[in-house]
Amino acid sequence: MRRAKVAAVSVAAALGLPADDAVVLFSSNKLALRLTPGDVLARVTDGGLREDAALELHRARRLADAGCPVGALLPGVAPQVHERDGFAVTLWTYYDPATHPVSPRAYADALVRLHAGLRKVDLGAPGMDDRIAEAQEIAARTDLSPDLGKADRELLRSRLADLRRSITSSGAPEQLLHGEPHPGNVLGTAHGPVFIDFETLCRGPVEFDLAHVPEAVSEHYPGIDHELLAHCRQLVLAMIAAWRWDFGDQFPNRGYWRHALLRALREGLSWPAPPGTVPGRLEAP
Repeated sequence: MRRAKVAAVSVAAALGLPADDAVVLFSSNKLALRLTPGDVLARVTDGGLREDAALELHRARRLADAGCPVGALLPGVAPQVHERDGFAVTLWTYYDPATHPVSPRAYADALVRLHAGLRKVDLGAPGMDDRIAEAQEIAARTDLSPDLGKADRELLRSRLADLRRSITSSGAPEQLLHGEPHPGNVLGTAHGPVFIDFETLCRGPVEFDLAHVPEAVSEHYPGIDHELLAHCRQLVLAMIAAWRWDFGDQFPNRGYWRHALLRALREGLSWPAPPGTVPGRLEAP
């Protein structure tokens, strides 16, 4: 993380942007950093994922042109991937979450507008079924998930198979989706919430996207199939549980999430609360 922060500050300085330090805003498979004292958001990932970062830039520009509520690229800077010290860095506009908190209704309204815009653009993306298959492979192969115990492996394998079958056979209409519109990928602005991180675009029912958001948000989204949403919520739990057991996973606190997600699956719960938060609060890891 320290090296990634240094790389982001170095990129900004080379472009003449005010950047003395970097504050971590969100950490998963990539870092979201605020470069201070300016209003610059840097997204940093491993340099080997340069093509993914470039794809995200391309999609963000296409979605903005379609009127989707998406995070803006940094004005006055060419939209490109900057490579520095083994990292790929992209620069975006920073929005202060304390200044513009996101209410559940505003979150839902923004997601409705995002889905409407996604129906207008022609962007290649895999089906949701392909992403489920990736999680199933991790759960099935001991070389990919060597630490996963026999009973837990069987739980994941059977749950993923059952949920995949019930969702794909539901006959629900499908469209282009964000793929992971969880709270970490939503920013509050003066013009309402906007979404970031478009590497995960996929095709499926809107309930799959809604499975990533807090229940208070999905309650404001019109016309959803609540039974399908319940199945999608369990599916997302199972998929993310499988990804946490991938031997190459580098997600922060992966040890906690591995067991907390499996426990939630066994007990039919929603997202487990992250350490230090109010129990029962839904947070997408």
